[in-house]
Amino acid sequence: MSHFYVIRRRGADALKMAIAIFFLLPLFFTALVSLRPETEPVTNGNIFFGSEITLENYRRAFIIAPWGLHYLNSIIFVGGTLLVQLFTVTFAAYAFARMRFFGRNFLLMAILLQLMIPSGVLLVQNFRTINILGLFDTRIALMIPYWGSAFGVLLLRQTFREIPIELEEAARIDGANLLQVVRHVYVMNAIPAYLAFALVSVSSHWNEFLWPFIITRSEEIRPLTVGLNKLIKTTDQGAFYGQLMAGTLIVIAPLVILFIVFQRQFVESFARSGIR
Repeated sequence: MSHFYVIRRRGADALKMAIAIFFLLPLFFTALVSLRPETEPVTNGNIFFGSEITLENYRRAFIIAPWGLHYLNSIIFVGGTLLVQLFTVTFAAYAFARMRFFGRNFLLMAILLQLMIPSGVLLVQNFRTINILGLFDTRIALMIPYWGSAFGVLLLRQTFREIPIELEEAARIDGANLLQVVRHVYVMNAIPAYLAFALVSVSSHWNEFLWPFIITRSEEIRPLTVGLNKLIKTTDQGAFYGQLMAGTLIVIAPLVILFIVFQRQFVESFARSGIR
């Protein structure tokens, strides 16, 4: 029985390793193509390597786009969005978890329905709203559609419901007001859920392209994903794939580093938050 268990365990480990390698192949392919000489056709050597390994694609990519400015814009976009989301999802989650009011279940269902609506469906309505508010081509316009998060409300509502109500009652007896209860009882006991939500929010908005591309025109406020669009150039011989792959790695590098550094917290935060 133990011998069968060892074989099954090794088989499961081998399967997980194969799946991991499969998902890493696109990143591996991107890195190799970014190091291939751009002037050499794919008939030289193989699709991965040419006559030499070069960093010329990275040098040209840095010249084409102001990556420092785009990095700053992405950080402001992602950080500002997350900061507002932490307030909105916290108080919405508390209301749905602990407060009793007419239509609570209906409103919760309406919010959760947003999870099934593709973001592209709302582009026209969001664009009209931004124009009416006179915020077109501003950093605030990038953030407004994401200030609320149905996923965050659902995640924190479930987490708040698992916190014993006796803790809130004890805080009320000690004279705590609503803000103090939320901060010291619920927020402090839901740190893993907040970490899980922050990681999802940062990764999704860092990679957002369509909305920033539509709502901005000035180079000074466009994030990394829109800046990457400059590298999609073609010549008589074809596209500059090496430069494009180099730019892609420049854009995704912070997310890869973030995951490598916080991968244990990333996995544990989802596990503790009850996500299955």
